[in-house]
Amino acid sequence: MSLKVPKANNIQLFKEGYKHLQGLEDAVLRNIQAVSELSDLVRTSFGPNGRNKLLINHLGKLFVTSDAATIIREVEVVHPAAKLLVMASQAQEAEMGDATNMVIILAGELLKKAEHLLIMGLHPSEITRGYELAAKKGLEELETLSTSSLSTPLTQAELAIALKPAIASKQYGYEDTLSSLVAEAALAVMPPNPKNFNVDNVRVVKIMGGSLAGSKVVRGMVFGREPEGICKKTKKAKVAVFTCGLGLSQTETKGTVLIKNKDEMLNFTTGEEKHMEKIFQEIADSGVKVIIAGSTIDDLALHFLNRMNIAVLKVLSKFDLRRLCRVVNATPLARMGAPTPEEAGFVDVFETVEIGGDRVTVLRQLVEGDPGYDPLETSGEKTRTATVVLRGATINHLDDLERAVDDGVNVIKALLKDGRLVPGAGATELELARRVDSYGAGLKGLSQHGVRRWATALEVVPRTLAENALGGAEGNEVVSKLWAKHEQEGGAAWGVDVEAQSDGTLSTTEHRILDSLAAKSWAISLATEAAVSVLTVDSIIMSKPAGGPKVPQQAGNWDEDD
Repeated sequence: MSLKVPKANNIQLFKEGYKHLQGLEDAVLRNIQAVSELSDLVRTSFGPNGRNKLLINHLGKLFVTSDAATIIREVEVVHPAAKLLVMASQAQEAEMGDATNMVIILAGELLKKAEHLLIMGLHPSEITRGYELAAKKGLEELETLSTSSLSTPLTQAELAIALKPAIASKQYGYEDTLSSLVAEAALAVMPPNPKNFNVDNVRVVKIMGGSLAGSKVVRGMVFGREPEGICKKTKKAKVAVFTCGLGLSQTETKGTVLIKNKDEMLNFTTGEEKHMEKIFQEIADSGVKVIIAGSTIDDLALHFLNRMNIAVLKVLSKFDLRRLCRVVNATPLARMGAPTPEEAGFVDVFETVEIGGDRVTVLRQLVEGDPGYDPLETSGEKTRTATVVLRGATINHLDDLERAVDDGVNVIKALLKDGRLVPGAGATELELARRVDSYGAGLKGLSQHGVRRWATALEVVPRTLAENALGGAEGNEVVSKLWAKHEQEGGAAWGVDVEAQSDGTLSTTEHRILDSLAAKSWAISLATEAAVSVLTVDSIIMSKPAGGPKVPQQAGNWDEDD
């Protein structure tokens, strides 16, 4: 008979205040539940018919949007497992700028499917092995589903078609106008090698009033303020950019001057005035007609600039100042004085125009076909920045339009790296689900369950599109119709018809609904990785939050007597 070794009780492993959750019930299933809640939150915002969320962040700013990246950034998720999904979605946003919602929805669905297998008794390692096998097979099959790709040279019409699905998912009904504007702006700044396209070169300026139909693309930069001086318009102008303040520099120490009569009073500032006049005369003599100031402008400096008929625009954002230097090809100067020929920039048109009730300043380069274009006098350089001037009724609507434009520009960047396109509207996901499911059926061992659950999880994309467009009951019916069509020969291009014109399905090739292959590939990879990361966690150890007790809120101001 073996001796029983007594166990020591109450071993103090962690510091006071630690929380330790472990096991299937406490850790894994609770994590899955938290992730499912996050997934369900953004799921109703998926696709063209996705619902908007009204968010008020900790600063009291209001957001009305269906953009998943904005929603998860503003809700401040604190659950550690849900944060893994948020990180995966942010990685997708950074890499592709689109399909962030798909990452969260797919990862959430993968974990919901895994929950059934865990309750049935499968070990998490079997499920994760199955998911990894399925993702590898799915990405291989995805490569074969490409139906077309962007041709060179790029045309505005072709780019607009490729952008439409991404923009429609944010602004359904306005996708034609917006995709045309984004395509026009992108082509205006397209470098000779399209792979060097910089998303920062397409800017957005929001002006309240009017409607989206009044929006336009300006080849150059638009600033929502008027110039400081009297001169509001000039053409074929040399530009000087100053980051220092324009005016008399203040001395570090204070001095006291005793003035005895009127002559001393008059002569007191004359020397400084003459010095200032000399500096600005030198700037004027060098041919500069426009000055961009990155800091303050003295009244005296403004007086001389007005007298010399030089336009002055104040740009307080250092980022905008940097972009403007790129547009006019100037070097920012930290000293007052005339710029050298290499430091000065050039702009074809500097003008103040009224858009709605706002007066804005436009700096643009003329291109062939514009009124006033003269090939001998213009800079001859292609504009480095294009600005989309958006019009709308409310600031929230304008913000959402800006997010749609941002998505569109990012899609262009992704397509210029990898121009392959796959069928949209959930057709690609359903075809992958079909192929991976048949692959899983031929596998031996317990991992086949993981593979087949991964395949059924992909159905969430067409089902969610159908549910958001047609209502919950119709979703399963549309998915079963799509399965039937995908089982037929050449049925890989059938997707969900969100307008429900016929039986809820449509041919994506006929309607030209195409998605970026690279964005889909990244979304599937990141969603699977996030789901596997959550599944491999078997215990949660949380330390006590730092900081003392919360100070109770005091009524009134602290320095009030009563």
